[in-house]
Amino acid sequence: MKKLTLFTIGLATLLASATQASQEQLASSIKDAHVETSRTSDQLHATVGAINALTQQRKGDLQPTYNAYCEQVSKTEAAAAVTAARVRWMDGDGLAYFVDWQNTISRIANESLRKKAQKRLEDVRASFDKVKAKLQNASAQFKPFLSDLGDIQKALAADVTPGGVKAIKNVVSSANRNYEEVNKTINAALLEMDKMEKALTSEAK
Repeated sequence: MKKLTLFTIGLATLLASATQASQEQLASSIKDAHVETSRTSDQLHATVGAINALTQQRKGDLQPTYNAYCEQVSKTEAAAAVTAARVRWMDGDGLAYFVDWQNTISRIANESLRKKAQKRLEDVRASFDKVKAKLQNASAQFKPFLSDLGDIQKALAADVTPGGVKAIKNVVSSANRNYEEVNKTINAALLEMDKMEKALTSEAK
């Protein structure tokens, strides 16, 4: 009986340690996602700034401004790929953290405590799902934005002139509108990530 009790205590300790490690990994992953998404927001801002600088330039050589714009397009394409990869992670490996957490909660004998722990998990999972949904929307909204960026780049590739720039103004307006949509969703995801980070921190406040 003593050996069985020791085994049970040891198993409970092991499960608790595994769950703590899983929660810490989830917190770390959300922090990483927050950093990635913040960089994406900054990149979107820089890209739109480069577009508008091109259309607003009244003096000097347009080629360096166009080249700077092309650099931002490449960086924005990379940011879109990072966002899509984060969504795939949240749909796959990210869910494993909640499985471990749920397994531990299921082993809590005290019904009142188990219900409170379950509510806590469900709140964090709901926040996680909101972040995922917003990043999914952002990933989808990247497509028309990137399409506009690509069209602008192609149109000016052989016509970096005031006339060429004038011809793209309607597409630039479309790009600005698409930027507003994707950036709004990105910022909403960042706010939800802030909530998750606070919910998962081990620091007492």
